[in-house]
Amino acid sequence: MTAFRLERTVAYGTAEAWRRVTDWRAHAALMPWTALTSVVPEPPGPGTVFTVRTGVGRAGFDDPMEIVEWSPPSGAGPGRFRLVKRGRVIRGWAVVEVRPEGSGSVVVWTEEARLRGVPGRLSARVGRVLFGRALDALLRNAG
Repeated sequence: MTAFRLERTVAYGTAEAWRRVTDWRAHAALMPWTALTSVVPEPPGPGTVFTVRTGVGRAGFDDPMEIVEWSPPSGAGPGRFRLVKRGRVIRGWAVVEVRPEGSGSVVVWTEEARLRGVPGRLSARVGRVLFGRALDALLRNAG
């Protein structure tokens, strides 16, 4: 099990950064091998469960996740959420933090995912690349 950490600085505030990193449909759209298959209620919070289908064609698996911590930024304060991956193929967790920095904000994404049958270091290396690209796109796009 190997965690990876991504950190990005953006020119806009924590509320906008939070909105972008919690746009679940945008996450799925940025990864063409995934699809959000359940509705995420608004507002999400601890106990919210949603499922992403990962695969190509008929070959795939469900990746259920549960939000176990949810603390949106308030005023100039930071925000943080934690989700747990509870699938049979992918297990692990992710923590995303958004904090103010000067006139902008910093987004920190830390994740540890165990993909059944794949060594932890390889999972972390692939995750860093895939999620890094997705995070960059989420924070770049006007949404």
